[in-house]
Amino acid sequence: MKLALTIFVLNACYITLNTFRTMLVVRRQKLWAPLLAVFEEFVYVIALAIALKNINSPINVIAYTVGFGIGIYLGILIEDHVALGYVNFQVTVKIDNDDPKYQQNKKLPEDLRNNGYGVTETWGYGRDGSRLILNILAPRKADRRLMDLIHQLAPEAFVMVNEPTQMSGGFWSKEVERRFRKVTHKEKQN
Repeated sequence: MKLALTIFVLNACYITLNTFRTMLVVRRQKLWAPLLAVFEEFVYVIALAIALKNINSPINVIAYTVGFGIGIYLGILIEDHVALGYVNFQVTVKIDNDDPKYQQNKKLPEDLRNNGYGVTETWGYGRDGSRLILNILAPRKADRRLMDLIHQLAPEAFVMVNEPTQMSGGFWSKEVERRFRKVTHKEKQN
């Protein structure tokens, strides 16, 4: 049983590192991904050697496979906690003078700015009339908070979220993190 536990722990560690490293590669972390890969492969070689040497026991095979699943789960949790990078929200709201939510939707950009987010406004026209389209860049660690805020301020908004892999220049790259920290610091004090 001790051997099965060792196999489980080693494989869970390996897959956790593998999952996190894969997410670093996707986010183009050119320094951290290769460094983590070295440690990941060290754990992998040890785990695989022990598992293959003791593959004759069904308990060891089960420990290896369950460790794999737990490792993926833990890797995702770690990546969510670290939350590297940024997310870009595209929020679209109806902005028709006849709509009862006209004033609420019209002041949405300013409400979001007052909460520490950089907002770029554009106007468009959809099948059912005028639309206000907002682009909001936020640190990934703020994505749930921003989504909750949007649902609170404009529950009928259409929201699309993507993760930019590269950014250059402008307000976004210089100010987003600073403004977000400033607002969240104020919230913690209250």
